[in-house]
Amino acid sequence: MSETTPAATAAPTTTTPDQAPKTQADHPYAALLTKLDLRTKVRLLTGETAFTLWGEEGIGLAPMAFSDGPTGVRGLKFTGGEKVALFPNATVLASAWNEETAREVGGMLAEEAERQQIHVVLGPTINLHRTPLGGRLFEQYSEDPLLTGKLASAYVKGLQDKGVGACLKHLVANESETLRNYMDSRLSERALREVYLLPFEIAVEESNPWSIMAAYNDVNGVAATEQQHVNNDVLKGEWGWDGLLMSDWFATKTSAPAALGGLDLVMPGPDGPWGEALVRDVESGAVPESVVDEHVTRLLRLAERVGALGEHRQWPATSTAPDAPERRAQLRRLATDGMVVLANNGALPLATDAGTVALVGRHGVETVCMGGGSAQVNPPYQVSIAEGLREAIGDRLTVVDGVEVRERPVAADPQWLRDPGTGEPGVQVRHYDADGELLGETHTDGASVSVGWDDDFPRPVEKVTIAARVAEAGRVQLGALGVGAWTIAVDGEQVASSTLVAEGYDPGESMLKPPSFTQEVELAEGALVEATVTLVRSEPRPAPNGEVNQLSHLIASGMGVKSLVARPVPAPADQTIAAAAEAARTADVAVVVVGLTEEQETEALDKHTLALPGEQDALVAAVAEAARRTVVVVNAATPVLMPWAHLVDAVVVVGLPGQEGGHAVADALLGVREPAGRLVTSYPAADGDAPAWDVEPTDLALEYTDGTFIGYRGFAAGHAKAPAWWFGHGLGYSTWDYDSAQVTGKGAAGAPRVEVTVRNTGERDSREVVQVYLQPAEADEPVRLVGWAAAEVAAGDSATVTVECDARLWRRWDEQAGQWSTLGEGGELLVARGLGDVRHRLAL
Repeated sequence: MSETTPAATAAPTTTTPDQAPKTQADHPYAALLTKLDLRTKVRLLTGETAFTLWGEEGIGLAPMAFSDGPTGVRGLKFTGGEKVALFPNATVLASAWNEETAREVGGMLAEEAERQQIHVVLGPTINLHRTPLGGRLFEQYSEDPLLTGKLASAYVKGLQDKGVGACLKHLVANESETLRNYMDSRLSERALREVYLLPFEIAVEESNPWSIMAAYNDVNGVAATEQQHVNNDVLKGEWGWDGLLMSDWFATKTSAPAALGGLDLVMPGPDGPWGEALVRDVESGAVPESVVDEHVTRLLRLAERVGALGEHRQWPATSTAPDAPERRAQLRRLATDGMVVLANNGALPLATDAGTVALVGRHGVETVCMGGGSAQVNPPYQVSIAEGLREAIGDRLTVVDGVEVRERPVAADPQWLRDPGTGEPGVQVRHYDADGELLGETHTDGASVSVGWDDDFPRPVEKVTIAARVAEAGRVQLGALGVGAWTIAVDGEQVASSTLVAEGYDPGESMLKPPSFTQEVELAEGALVEATVTLVRSEPRPAPNGEVNQLSHLIASGMGVKSLVARPVPAPADQTIAAAAEAARTADVAVVVVGLTEEQETEALDKHTLALPGEQDALVAAVAEAARRTVVVVNAATPVLMPWAHLVDAVVVVGLPGQEGGHAVADALLGVREPAGRLVTSYPAADGDAPAWDVEPTDLALEYTDGTFIGYRGFAAGHAKAPAWWFGHGLGYSTWDYDSAQVTGKGAAGAPRVEVTVRNTGERDSREVVQVYLQPAEADEPVRLVGWAAAEVAAGDSATVTVECDARLWRRWDEQAGQWSTLGEGGELLVARGLGDVRHRLAL
């Protein structure tokens, strides 16, 4: 590697997989542009609907369909869409530290997309775990840029190998959700280049993603959708990327600045800040028409790649169903492979043929299989841990519910409801216009409906009714979720009413943290419950920056998710804990399942603590005191505090394990398949003990004060107290000796090649992930992961693995020169099982 690599300053170029870069004017798409007038070109640059693009028959352009896809290809509806496979969440998949797994997932998602005729899947999400409070960490891979970038590259290849476009998101410095539409991420150019752009750079270089999504936030005072520096200079210029840059939904704030700042497509449609405004900007000379042509060229290239331009793709006549046996087996394996054993004194794996098991905890009986927000899908089923263990060990299992884990009510369980028209599980939904005329009646398997988002009616919806008969008698919390004027009736008699209003400045909150009300009601079996909501529209209120913008109008429109709430009144915590302790006392082993819910792990909201919600810590402590052996299963994708860790015999993190979650957890606990995952983010020992903590901007600015010392890098440098569990940690079900490690030369890019011999000293076949970190000689340089390799080794055997280190981690961004330079000589390589367990140090 040379000492310096000048930053490119050339105009944007385009490339195809089989061609060298060429200018836009030389490209054959230019002939198609001549057939389009200005208004047609501008129209193509804003979506037609929430998730589709315009077609243009005159040039052979078919409409394209996009779908959210971090943990499953949801389709074109936010709620109530068709059944699709629910994958383990991103941190579970990443915890396998396996590029082949990531590529397999991409291929599976492509099949899910093909079945629904989706051209582009909006994923992967490759922002970093900067602060453990980030609400969206569950759909992001890790706190490390190399691990994130390499996994993203493999995922993109898996998708695009089958002709379905990937979309990296969100460019860039989008690591928290609080005031995400208005906040300004402030960071040095060095941190931007070395940390936050690096995953995007790796994916662009290694997999050429066909699209990228610009984030909601500002970066150093400039909106991500208007970033001349990031979008034009770096992404399209230095990197020579030829794909399409789309906005996050409702992220575009301006016409000319966004068009000039590299944005190619505004989403969603049909309204937005471009349209006639952009036409006027071109006609006035504020935006050269050549800029519009460049955006349309990128759109046409995407269309050609996904089979929507010229000869249109033929969608498969048949595809793997989301509940097909082969899909079930894949999802079960993927989930188990990413589960992480944090601690184990011999309690795991559980014996399959001896002893009784007491399963305790709300997450055991209502296992959380996915996070909130755009990652949500409508799966064909979700297997709870109780169901999975019951199937595996039968009558040896006793199940005891746990303490309440939610602060807010949730939509009613559809299995407890029956559509009054069909008798099927679920509810009957009716939509009405302002004159009270019925617009449509549908059955939905859930108890929620989105209004103003998935509507497909000739007139606006003004009122919605959700009706169901209850399957069991009892005392319930009855109410509703969602903005609007509500009435609740039981068997035709009104029992409750309330007008709920939006609280925050993000329309996502009306979908993901809707206001609610409940009251306790005694219901007879078969009682007819009818919830009616009338939309309440208000004057748009100014955003935190003082503007009345598109988002202000969306919030004032009353759009959002509306849900019926109906659930049994929960028992008091002390009563529940006493019952759990008694069950644990009489069993051979107690398995306590704790965790988070979509209240904490969701888009549009951040956490305020890492403590488990409710009285879950007290529940674990009581069970541990009563039980002979206690195993804790953590049903959460992101760090939680574990004040009881020293009291229990084993801890395993299972994340949000997808639709096969309960079966996968049973496989892990029983040793049917080894949970050989490694942590992808460090777990702080206490609230506030992290190199970066705050997610709340000050005067709308969030300072990235940790610089390049993100996550484990900052912990290792002493910028925070040592974590409870280090990045890269994971025990699996065996023990390992690292017999030797040596540098055996350099790879093609000049980075070291490290050869490591590992020996499986346990009694079980196992998988080991050998990690190599660079500790530079310079005091101001953080330690960083530079490579890893895995080996599956039989009990008692040895294996030699070769770790090809990545030369990009030997670069340093020189802010004065505005270019890359090479790190100084010296330093050492750390061969480790996570930075908390370094086995060899190799001088450079």
